[in-house]
Amino acid sequence: MTKTNQGNFFESFEIGQTFKHATPRTVTAGDVALYNAIYGPRFALQSSDEFARQLGYARAPVDDLLVFHMVFGKTVPDISLNAVANLGYAQCRFLEPVYPGDTLRSESEVIGLRQNSNGKSGIVYVRSRGFNQKDATVLDYVRWVMVRKGNLDAPAPEATIPELDAAVAADQLATEIPAIDIDALDTELSGSPHRWSDYRQGEILHHGEATTVEEAEHQMATRLYQNTARVHFNLYAQKKSGFPGRLIYGGHIISLARAQTFDGLGNAFHMAAINGGQHVAPTYAGDTVSSVSVILKSEDLPGRSDFGALRVRTMAVKDDGLEDSFKDLEELRQRNSVLLDLDCWVLIPK
Repeated sequence: MTKTNQGNFFESFEIGQTFKHATPRTVTAGDVALYNAIYGPRFALQSSDEFARQLGYARAPVDDLLVFHMVFGKTVPDISLNAVANLGYAQCRFLEPVYPGDTLRSESEVIGLRQNSNGKSGIVYVRSRGFNQKDATVLDYVRWVMVRKGNLDAPAPEATIPELDAAVAADQLATEIPAIDIDALDTELSGSPHRWSDYRQGEILHHGEATTVEEAEHQMATRLYQNTARVHFNLYAQKKSGFPGRLIYGGHIISLARAQTFDGLGNAFHMAAINGGQHVAPTYAGDTVSSVSVILKSEDLPGRSDFGALRVRTMAVKDDGLEDSFKDLEELRQRNSVLLDLDCWVLIPK
């Protein structure tokens, strides 16, 4: 018996197993300020209470990805404390807006298991949900993560891989977003003149910024979310296992890429869903991250005349990965410089 948490290994998981994760987290203005300091997002809705009120919100909501990371962070001690790496996401919906002062908690269910051929690790699929203090679901998503085995002789479970939709349907988006006063949208203050109808399918957006990942910043960010996965902090263990350094939390790259998309998608005021996401390659401190996006499609939303949705595929690449020409993102994906491949829905006023 031990009072300390050693975490679950791959053989610890069973289909249908559920977790009620510790600990509830009240989101504060300080959390928002630190998030902004680390990533530098400039979307006006999340930056200004006055701007938000003019559009129809009570105040500026918390950045969608800060909500994602906080809900995700709660799941780590039970799901991925002994992870090799987080691999991907699907069917992620951002539901209720979250405001400073709201308290978030998380629950997860194991929906898939598959042992790797090397017998040393396996893939665990979980559906996680985040709830606020009113028990309203604010976030619902599936992720899969590679987890080490603690006992290499433990038998492999029957492989169960969940069937996942390729994309979140348009009628499931933005169901709890308040009505937006589009006439009150000041495009000078928002930083972009472009609205929903200005984007075309197949349009490629080269986001102009690039950010070098710093060791201290990525650890500070990961601690902000109370994400305790050992691969992000323990340099001694990482080098002992043959890795060149601490593995950067994948969500860190998602937030960097989202902040960079402001240049080109400045009025994309909410991330409504993640249809699919894959961490294509690991990231380490010293890598420089830049992003490019393509507009996959645009959708009218049922019952909404104030904004529409854009399905956007964003790739984050390291170092000079965007310096050479490419005809489309599939060609770019074949390069070993791609770190993140993210397919998401964003909301943008009409």
